[in-house]
Amino acid sequence: MNINCGLCTVRSWQYGDEDQLPRHANNKTIWLNLRDSFPNPYTLTDAQRWIQYVVDPELETNFAIDVGGEAVGNIGLRIGEDIDRCSAELWYWIGQDYWGRGIVSAALKAMIDYGFTQFKLARLYAQPMAHNAASINVLEKAGFRREGLLRSSIIKNNVLMDTVLYAYLSSDWLADSNDFI
Repeated sequence: MNINCGLCTVRSWQYGDEDQLPRHANNKTIWLNLRDSFPNPYTLTDAQRWIQYVVDPELETNFAIDVGGEAVGNIGLRIGEDIDRCSAELWYWIGQDYWGRGIVSAALKAMIDYGFTQFKLARLYAQPMAHNAASINVLEKAGFRREGLLRSSIIKNNVLMDTVLYAYLSSDWLADSNDFI
């Protein structure tokens, strides 16, 4: 996949991306806002494992956020299963050097279209940590709506904290919901 978003390109991961990935991903501030499965410190070995996982998967759901020909972050979907099969969790991160430039907002808009078109989803959702104002801002700018506060819902770095649930609903799916049953 390759989507030009103006400020960036959302594209498939490729071999060679692992070389620069630790420079952008090895950041404790980024790690503090992601799941524990995201390593810290983030090494070349971690990057190599990631590339092995995301290049040529059976179902491509993770994409590089590319700026100037370099992968500087990730945006991806976790597709629901069983009764959750019409929903997907959206997640993203970008290297700190690229914060505040509108890059994630551009990538997010591309993923909204991609998720609804490619996977016939009714709903995309994200669950940022309540203290992560920048991520919440990006979601709201992209049209996600706050659905609720999940109090004491996660533990990160041995601290129990709140998350906020945001969702974006497909107007197409809602209009044609009988087509998906």
